[in-house]
Amino acid sequence: MTELLPPIGMLAELTHRCPLQCPYCSNPTELLKANRELDTETWLYLFRQAADLGVLQVHLSGGEPTLRRDLEQLVAGLAARGVYTNLITAGVGIAEGRIEALAEAGLDHLQLSFQGAKPATTELVSNHAGSHEKKLETARRARAAGLPLTVNAPIHRHNIEEVPAFIELALSLGAERLEIANVQYSGWALVNRDTLMPDRAAVDRQAEIVEEAREKLIGILNIDLVTPDYFATYPKPCMGGWARDAFMVAPDGTVLPCHAAASIPHLTFEKFGERTLAEIWRDSPAFNSFRGTDWMQNPCKSCERREIDWGGCRCQAMAIAGDAAATDPACAKSPLHARMARLIGEAQASARVRRDEPFVYRRIGAAARRRELVE
Repeated sequence: MTELLPPIGMLAELTHRCPLQCPYCSNPTELLKANRELDTETWLYLFRQAADLGVLQVHLSGGEPTLRRDLEQLVAGLAARGVYTNLITAGVGIAEGRIEALAEAGLDHLQLSFQGAKPATTELVSNHAGSHEKKLETARRARAAGLPLTVNAPIHRHNIEEVPAFIELALSLGAERLEIANVQYSGWALVNRDTLMPDRAAVDRQAEIVEEAREKLIGILNIDLVTPDYFATYPKPCMGGWARDAFMVAPDGTVLPCHAAASIPHLTFEKFGERTLAEIWRDSPAFNSFRGTDWMQNPCKSCERREIDWGGCRCQAMAIAGDAAATDPACAKSPLHARMARLIGEAQASARVRRDEPFVYRRIGAAARRRELVE
């Protein structure tokens, strides 16, 4: 059994509410309404327990976390415990003075998502008129307030050719970091997989562009490339490995090893308050199901990479192999690896047939349409 260490990172999904309707959103397709969100005192109590457990950084996300009126209180509570805070925001609808107030409360970093490097792409993907200019204004306010800035670019078929423009955008905004984050297919992105999946040639071009820019911009802009699993040779370690050094908390207090873990139907996840964070981290049957290497089947069990990628993504194995304990199909050693190529081909064929069909946008009330597409 791999030694259990304290977690160092936490993703806090404060709300599922969001003014944007991005079709690649990783939130569950059944979104939680505001009346199911944890209240201020419960979040603060949870954050105190997280700090006691060893968490060093908390990523405040959603939905759109700035829709929480108590966000400054939450940031201040974390800052009081010396916990590093990163706000992950869509950057629209933020009242004047709010960014400055968050910085004053102790916010350490702002991560701003752009659905496109061009206004038309941003508005198409987010389904929100005028969103691009609002994001630019949020970036300007963040830099004026002295906050370090990361530009997050979720990449898919409809914006992958804009990667050079994303690099120029990040430079123009004075960002320290650009994340070229190829969409991973869970939640709403799984529903829209055929619409979002790029082709291999575009993925290869993207990698070449990023590598060239990295060399050119050393010391100016850090560029992270999150590669798409469907085109990979080996899988990525999900959240650093299932329940290995990080976890996430949903808006209703459900504690999970990763944002998509609830898609594994045989696992039951506990809510904060029923037990402490320390008890859940240490003893939860769901957390222990795929922790370490003891659970692995071959070829993972005998693989020299088993403590590098930790078996890859359990949720992806569930979605594609129908078995959360199977080798991640993204791995070339998986007996099911050929399914990835087949899914890519099916997506390309579907895209040619459904060229003008709109996205299934992220919103409550699209359940029947979602079921039709997934089935």
